[in-house]
Amino acid sequence: MHGYSTFAEYQCADRMAKTPENVMDLLENVWERAKVCADKERMELEEYAKNIGEDVEGGIKPWDWRYIAEKVRTEKYDLDEAIVKPYFSLDKVTEALFAVSNRLFGLKYTKRTDLKLYHPDVVAYEVRKEVGEGEGDLQAIFLHDNFARPFKSSGAWMSEYRSQTKNLPTNADSIESIPIVSNNNNFAKGGDSDGKYSPTLLSFDDAKTLFHEMGHGHHGMLSDATYSRLSSTSVLMDFVELPSQLMEHWFDEPEILKEYARHYETGEPIPDELLAKIQAAKSFQEGFRTIEYTSCALIDMALHSLSEYPDDFDLTKFEEEELGRLGMPVGIVMRHRPAHFSHLFSTSAYAAGYYVYLWAEVLDADVYAAFRESGNVFDPDTAEKARKFIYSAGNTVAPDELFRQFRGRDPDISFMLEKKGLSSAGAPVS
Repeated sequence: MHGYSTFAEYQCADRMAKTPENVMDLLENVWERAKVCADKERMELEEYAKNIGEDVEGGIKPWDWRYIAEKVRTEKYDLDEAIVKPYFSLDKVTEALFAVSNRLFGLKYTKRTDLKLYHPDVVAYEVRKEVGEGEGDLQAIFLHDNFARPFKSSGAWMSEYRSQTKNLPTNADSIESIPIVSNNNNFAKGGDSDGKYSPTLLSFDDAKTLFHEMGHGHHGMLSDATYSRLSSTSVLMDFVELPSQLMEHWFDEPEILKEYARHYETGEPIPDELLAKIQAAKSFQEGFRTIEYTSCALIDMALHSLSEYPDDFDLTKFEEEELGRLGMPVGIVMRHRPAHFSHLFSTSAYAAGYYVYLWAEVLDADVYAAFRESGNVFDPDTAEKARKFIYSAGNTVAPDELFRQFRGRDPDISFMLEKKGLSSAGAPVS
């Protein structure tokens, strides 16, 4: 295919990874570490199951893993979503989101109630770049479409009704260069109950999703390219999740949580004890989650690294043999079995490319380490570099070069391993 011996080679050539071998180096490094963690997690779950009288003869089964894990999580960290959610109202998390955006990039959000929108639940904001004491030029129109409703697509995503561009006809209105960006979620809408208004309350994960999508939103709103084809999120697949995953880090910062995680009824900040439990629970079952995901990425690369497929190719047998070769931990199954792995077969975008989420984790952990190394996670100089080399450049410069311009070197995997709690799990044996 176009001079490449496999589809994996063809796909990787135009990505940061460059070759399937570089992808496999990353995946196998993480895989071996995650197996160590997953085995420890399995033993912990089996011990707990025995103590409560559950039959785990022959080892824990995949269909029981999540059930028992949730019991262990509840007992170990004493975390109840019903206690956590009142501190994360959608209004306060949105306030935190805009405050972080302002402190990093100087963006100011002004609600526009005069604009005609496609649904009453959607909120529109005029986004301007602050200049000194005044407002700068219009940067973007931002739409927040947060609530689930009939016929709306599921999940969370960022989209653009108009991408940023400088390539306008001479007689065009300059407003046509301004991006119109939307963040879309599917939160359960609050409302009146027993004569009392109840706001929309988010889980900690949902609140981080709000920050994740705003990372994509920043990628669109801060874009500074000549051509719309190269602007915003029109970047290589293994770079596109960097802006979004990077943004999640600020929601983990204690100063943000103490300021904006407040009880919707009393206004009291989240207790230190509860905050400590949330932070401690973040790495719970990290081995399981990593194995679930990485097994899919490894199968994806193996499948697309075949140079020939015989007429009687048996995908189920291929999967079984490959997982056996990898040493799939007992009690865990792939997050997506090939028969319903739509990432691989609905389009070519993620074929030989499911690894990109982990690749982006390497990048975002490394980039955020630069903020930490500055001594201030809102350091203006580092934030300006992030704006210039991560959020504004689009696809006008190769992403590996953009990273080197930001960090002064190639990506370092160690920050991602530390973030996932895999640093001490042991390096793969060569």
